Amino acid sequence: MAKKILLVDDEESIVTLAQFHLQKEGYTVIAASDGPIALHLAQEERPDLIVLDLMLPEMDGLDVCKALRQRQLNMPIVMLTAKDDEFDKVLGLELGADDYLTKPFSPRELVARIKAVLRRSTNIVEQTTGQDDQDSLITIAELKVLPDEYKAYFRGEEMMLTPKEFELLLFLSRNKKRVLSRDQLLSAVWDYDFAGDTRIVDVHISHLREKLEDNTKKPVYIQTIRGFGYKMEVPK
Repeated sequence: MAKKILLVDDEESIVTLAQFHLQKEGYTVIAASDGPIALHLAQEERPDLIVLDLMLPEMDGLDVCKALRQRQLNMPIVMLTAKDDEFDKVLGLELGADDYLTKPFSPRELVARIKAVLRRSTNIVEQTTGQDDQDSLITIAELKVLPDEYKAYFRGEEMMLTPKEFELLLFLSRNKKRVLSRDQLLSAVWDYDFAGDTRIVDVHISHLREKLEDNTKKPVYIQTIRGFGYKMEVPK
């Protein structure tokens, strides 16, 4: 069955061009020109991926992204931005976007990014459904990670995590006590190198620490290996 893409952009020329190339690749494409319509279509159509422009009328892309995640609509999101702006990029990824693309972009690059994100999404499902029973629950002190359920609990309370936060926590947990470089984390969780932009990893680590650590300045779970990366430790 063809993968369904929801394309959200108010520039008709971009929608027409992107739709042509995506359909040529075998995708089913539905389009929306503003945020409210995008939210409605995401709820009704359940697309496999959303291409979401940052600058939209009525609701901007960041608000749409946030609303999608609040509604537990966890399909992958590729965000489009006309701004080559670090703040927009990091904030979009914090709110749950899986990738971003700066305008102007080539249709070939858009298709490649979509394929990469969908491949990563499929791999995550395969990993969480293909593990043996021993990996159905990962326990690290007061942290419990349930790959099959895509959930994590800390001190008995469910953690409110974005999809990328969960994937990062899961990867760290599966590799507990192992030192992981920022580049390894970028490759494992985001499926490709953000041109060496390891700040993306640091931002997500910071958010996980806020939800895990009693003192974020003296973390006992996610420890920093200075000049290299991070390690999930088992607190005594």
